[in-house]
Amino acid sequence: MKMRNIAIIAHVDHGKTTLVNALLESSGTFRDNQAILDRAMDSNPQERERGITILAKTTSLVYKDTKINIVDTPGHADFGGEVERIMHMVDGCLLLVDAFEGTMPQTRFVLKNALQNHIKPIVVINKVDRPNADPQKAVDEVLDLFIQLGAPDDLLDFPVVYASALNGTSSYEPEADKQAPGMDPIFETILKEIPEPVCDPSKPFQFQPALLDYNEFVGRIGIGTIRQGKVKVGETITDVKLDGTTKDFKIMKLYTFQGLRRTEVDEVECGDICAIAGNPEMNVGETFCAAGHPDPLPALRVDEPTLQMEFGTNSSPLRGQDGKFVTARLLEERLFSEVQRDVSLRYSRIPNTETWTVCGRGELHLGVLIETMRREGYELEVSKPHVIIREIDGVKCEPYEDLQIDVPAEFVGDIMETLGNRGGQLIDMVENNGQSRLSYVIPSRGLLGFVSNFLTLTKGYGIINHTYKEYRPIYSQKVGERNLGVLVSVDKGPATPYSLEKVEAHGTMFIIPGTICYEGMLVGEHRYPSDLAVNVTAAKPMTNVRSSTKEQTVVLKSPRKMSLEACLDYINSDELVEITPTAIRMRKRILNTAERKKWEAKQRLLAEAEEANQ
Repeated sequence: MKMRNIAIIAHVDHGKTTLVNALLESSGTFRDNQAILDRAMDSNPQERERGITILAKTTSLVYKDTKINIVDTPGHADFGGEVERIMHMVDGCLLLVDAFEGTMPQTRFVLKNALQNHIKPIVVINKVDRPNADPQKAVDEVLDLFIQLGAPDDLLDFPVVYASALNGTSSYEPEADKQAPGMDPIFETILKEIPEPVCDPSKPFQFQPALLDYNEFVGRIGIGTIRQGKVKVGETITDVKLDGTTKDFKIMKLYTFQGLRRTEVDEVECGDICAIAGNPEMNVGETFCAAGHPDPLPALRVDEPTLQMEFGTNSSPLRGQDGKFVTARLLEERLFSEVQRDVSLRYSRIPNTETWTVCGRGELHLGVLIETMRREGYELEVSKPHVIIREIDGVKCEPYEDLQIDVPAEFVGDIMETLGNRGGQLIDMVENNGQSRLSYVIPSRGLLGFVSNFLTLTKGYGIINHTYKEYRPIYSQKVGERNLGVLVSVDKGPATPYSLEKVEAHGTMFIIPGTICYEGMLVGEHRYPSDLAVNVTAAKPMTNVRSSTKEQTVVLKSPRKMSLEACLDYINSDELVEITPTAIRMRKRILNTAERKKWEAKQRLLAEAEEANQ
């Protein structure tokens, strides 16, 4: 059977997974009576809730006697490392661009990867039925992007297909009224423009895992494309490690991908995308060869982490009341299993503690891991994220990011002032129909805690996108810390309406009456820069003196709702987020009020001494 291997790449929320759905339905992969969810490839609960793809997934369909393997890639910058490696599995790609938004920061990133790996793109302008969509402008922006990235002349005349993946329609014409049901224009363009895999079935077997999966029964599973030869279950092959050493192992399982299923097979042909199990120590970028024929392929680059935070066992007074997994041994086992499938994640234990330093590609990357563990029944506490500092040519450097903001013109002043204080450098500003697009280069730590603040500044009308750029010398200004102080509980017990009514005059509350509190827990935000210790558990004194206001009901303001990401953004370096299956609480590292005040006084003296020395 003829074969094509393609990836679908795009900026986040431009419709990649919805397009895969439409392609599968249009090709007849599903039965007529089969119930199909929207974004069926997003099988992870968090993917469906967040509306993003977190893990790259492979599927296949058959069109006109040709098997088309499709890899649905993540669009968010934190998972961009997978896109780079997937480019080594495929021979072509569909570059998806929103007809209204046009090219965005991540569009540039994924197209750059495709061009660097000599992957031929087919441009699909999606959402042409969207109000105010301008497909022709989107095509012009894509052409400009090709030129900026130095694409060879033969790729500048790229094929374009217009589609509405949500409606399952497509055409070769940009007008929305010329859309026709089905995805035949995309299929025909794939068969015409994308080359077949170049491989020789008569040569010794060669395969390179670009993605990893993990199974408790068979260990690591390597996913990639067979470069030459073929392979069978039970066959002994050689794993050529990244350091040049070799290890023979026996293939336990072979899988190929069809529709929404991973199918176990006995043999896989040359050029096909498959998954191989049998070597629990396999790694991304190694080469699997026929026994006795070690012939390594060039190693694949795995993006290094740029952000780190501390994961520790829960040490609060409420420890062990919610979770099933609370010990250091169980937490370390869970982190170990996660790094088996996620090659962008690193962890190491801090000596003589029950705390680990966990490194990842960004706040979302680590936030998804924490939320997954919480849902599985783990209790833990985590610190504020910090960027990873590297020494390059003797100079300490930190990661910088490209930042793009789309916001109504009325909010531009506030955004520019806030980003200026966080080390952002304005590169470009374009205004169109009352909407402004700001392009910045900013230190990654300048974005820590900015997203939740950004939504408040723009009243929810702003759109923010950022992607890793490079390491640069450290920006001298201190950024990323919260300016306002917090209200900290001094006692343990349920919060009472009587106390909350008095305390809320000092700021904004995070809790409601009945919330179980403990000493050192953050219960609200102070209206001034300093922290304030408060009692939220005191009950109204019982006396025999009658009061004229006895029957009055206490009316409290609505508390600020804090999600996991909002808490990670909010806390300062001397605070932690306590995470259990049923609760997310913010707390001070030092819970005892008297000890904490001594520590804070000591820190102030050290800061003053350092300032005097400078």
